[in-house]
Amino acid sequence: MHKTRILALLVLLWFSGTLMADARQQLERFLHGLHTLSARFNQELINTETDQINRSQGIFYLSRPDRFRWVYKGEYPRYIIADGKTVWLVEEDIQQVSQRPQKTTLEGTPASLFASELNLDRDFEVKDLGQRMGLGWLKLIPKKADSQFAQILLAFDGDRLSRMEMADRFGQVTRFEFSDLKRNLPLDKSLFTFVPPPGYDILDQ
Repeated sequence: MHKTRILALLVLLWFSGTLMADARQQLERFLHGLHTLSARFNQELINTETDQINRSQGIFYLSRPDRFRWVYKGEYPRYIIADGKTVWLVEEDIQQVSQRPQKTTLEGTPASLFASELNLDRDFEVKDLGQRMGLGWLKLIPKKADSQFAQILLAFDGDRLSRMEMADRFGQVTRFEFSDLKRNLPLDKSLFTFVPPPGYDILDQ
């Protein structure tokens, strides 16, 4: 091959590499300066033993630090609220609320990663999986021995979170695909507060 062509190819490969940030950098840039976030999501819950798939969709709201709300729509509407102290799981169809202490519940989970200040290496073993399907993939393995998750995969399209996949220790895989992301827009504070309505059963877990 002609020397000029070889030199041009090497320059092209080097330049392409400089434009393709690794997935860890994509995650750090996504979280840097993040105050609020809203996004639509499609979710698949997969039982790896039976291959059963349950699908749902909804909207996710985040207000840093330590507040978020997942709203599931459909036949059985429910939502999850973290108000900074407590995580509430609200099931409107059966008028039932479950509550858990937020600090211990979210430790070592993707929710703690997004809702709090980044401390990636404290809670996770981090592996960059490179580019697949045009996305930068990152694997997070929780360091906490009793974490409910075996691993978490994050996929980025540039600096935009595109997908998330969580494999738990009970043979279930949960996949999220995000769209319509809106960053640092004002969000109503009432989204992140909850008072159990009269007549609801309240469970401590």
